[in-house]
Amino acid sequence: MSSQSYDLIFTENIEKELDRILDNYSKSKIFILMDSGAEKYCWHLLSGIKKLQNAPKLIIENGEQHKSLDSVVKAWQFLGENGANRHSLVINIGGGIMTDLGGFVASTFKRGCNFMNIPTTLLAQIDASVGGKTGFNFEGLKNEIGVINQPNIIIVSPEFLKTLPLKEFKSGFAEMLKHAIIYSQNYLDELFTFKFENINYSKLLNLIRKSVAVKQEFVTKDPTEKNIRKVLNFGHTIGHAFESFAHRHKLELYHGEAVVLGMIGELYLSVRKQGFPQDKYEEIVKYITDIYTDFPIFAKDYPEFYQFMLHDKKNSNEGVNFTLLQDIGSYTINNICTEEEIFEALNQYGKKN
Repeated sequence: MSSQSYDLIFTENIEKELDRILDNYSKSKIFILMDSGAEKYCWHLLSGIKKLQNAPKLIIENGEQHKSLDSVVKAWQFLGENGANRHSLVINIGGGIMTDLGGFVASTFKRGCNFMNIPTTLLAQIDASVGGKTGFNFEGLKNEIGVINQPNIIIVSPEFLKTLPLKEFKSGFAEMLKHAIIYSQNYLDELFTFKFENINYSKLLNLIRKSVAVKQEFVTKDPTEKNIRKVLNFGHTIGHAFESFAHRHKLELYHGEAVVLGMIGELYLSVRKQGFPQDKYEEIVKYITDIYTDFPIFAKDYPEFYQFMLHDKKNSNEGVNFTLLQDIGSYTINNICTEEEIFEALNQYGKKN
């Protein structure tokens, strides 16, 4: 699919900015794909825009179980029944599930039509809506089907985050931590001092800009994830296994919570295999465990986790592939870890049981 450039807009006045942008699409028919959470908490910020008031809307229920082929088919049918064509504009409004799913729908309908992402969660703003990854879960595996295709426009606004529950806010903050760990000690130190009470949303928008810039730098150098973009997967090989485990056993675990768990294990592997400083490992793990909830696992679970990791799309035929770190901002890709090493990393969680 395309790796075309796109417009990325940061704004504290979402209604004014979107109204201006839609002037450029005056001849296009507009369609809205939105998750139920965005409809409940965010739509009021956009519903006064005249160009959106008559646009057909499809609401997709929140939740990982709805990031499915059934939802994709439902959205294709919605576009077809309402007369969408290749010149239409699909606006995806919601969290990362919605931007991933809606991006895939728009990228494949009529072999691709215009689409815009308006991410309404912190996680979606700094991660899921940027970089062109689209897709859905299939046969119990996360993001198993998808394409890489950039949206025409992404609009990021902190206005949507004011109603976000703290647990979900921290889920997004986890990806910001990841960006800092792979990129800059200064940025990491800045995040360590962030206060979750009485958030200054203007300052938050500047932090979001920094995280998005980190992701964009890697994506621009490697849009199809053949090389350096793999660094962005730090924490995700083990993290996705936690997500898949939670999904299979019907346990609640947010994406960002899974990623911080993944970072603990992958930092441990970094210490063991790449000489990552032990003191920095301990500092980061303490910060994570102070802020995020435990997710206990037991030795009997390790083979199941390992099987999930074997299914990871980043793997080669040689085994489970990791991005590991030599220091903050210093990384190596394509590290194959053995089953024994992975089980040793998983022991870092078992010690808290």
